[in-house]
Amino acid sequence: MQTHPFGRTGRNTTPIGFGAWAIGGTWGEVTWEDAKATLNAALDAGMTFIDTADVYGDGRSEQIIAEVLAERGGDRPFVATKAGRRLNPHTAQGYTGPAIEAFIDRSLKNLKLDCLDLVQLHCPPTPVYSNPDMFAALDGIKAKGKIANYGVSVETVEEARTAIQHPGVVSVQIIYNLFRMKPAEAFFAEARAKNVAVIARVPLASGLLTGKMTADSQFAADDHRAFNRNGEAFDKGETFSGVPFDVALEAVEALRPLVPQGTPMAAFALRWIMMERAVTVVIPGARTPAQAQANAAAANLPALTDNQMQAARAVYDRLIAPHVAHLW
Repeated sequence: MQTHPFGRTGRNTTPIGFGAWAIGGTWGEVTWEDAKATLNAALDAGMTFIDTADVYGDGRSEQIIAEVLAERGGDRPFVATKAGRRLNPHTAQGYTGPAIEAFIDRSLKNLKLDCLDLVQLHCPPTPVYSNPDMFAALDGIKAKGKIANYGVSVETVEEARTAIQHPGVVSVQIIYNLFRMKPAEAFFAEARAKNVAVIARVPLASGLLTGKMTADSQFAADDHRAFNRNGEAFDKGETFSGVPFDVALEAVEALRPLVPQGTPMAAFALRWIMMERAVTVVIPGARTPAQAQANAAAANLPALTDNQMQAARAVYDRLIAPHVAHLW
């Protein structure tokens, strides 16, 4: 895969990276060895960006990444992690310099690093994005050499727009996919103007955009797709992009004729995201080596046509936007 700049950090990344939530937890069981094999497959396929968080398996994801990278040696990929969701209760008042620094120290230990490439505030309560003390604290932690850069992970475009007013914010992670188009309308132009990197997460709408799910699909009890459809554990937008399951299945069928013969729908969905110039890296997850390899292969697909883009937009406007556009 080709690489391009990750915002103004001086680092480069491939357009497709590895989302390491699924190998950590809440996506059904993945053994330690299977998780390592999946990450190795992603790196063997050329991915140079890994996104994780301290709460993915309570540090398990970070520890798996550390073990794989130590065994591989050589040039290390760009590893981004996230902090803040370990707060209990998870309140805006809990986002203090000492609290976040303690989480960063834990991630440094889990990842076996002296300095984190990128730490992101992990979808904090909305007031945190406008709290200058929190960003001043991150500047201080950066000055200590514990982090090279910091960014934010957000739920809404308004949170993203607020966050990038802080000059130290180099990246924004946001949900962007065929079921969540609002960022392109209301945020991406500002991100490009400030040279802020954009990490597109939940690119396959929790697997819906693989085209493999049906009304009879079942999910393990520890899979968030079984227990968080209405936001019982965290923001419901993280599960199926917040779209009602039956509506999403209808939309998938409406999109299916747009997918070229022989192209997996998941690859089509990833290529659609990469058509947006503001997106720096898209981070699909994977639970098996085959999934990781298929994700990487999407980078080699030809550009989508104007007709495909317009037809996909029409499906979104007709079926999806009424359920999501006003919320995120």
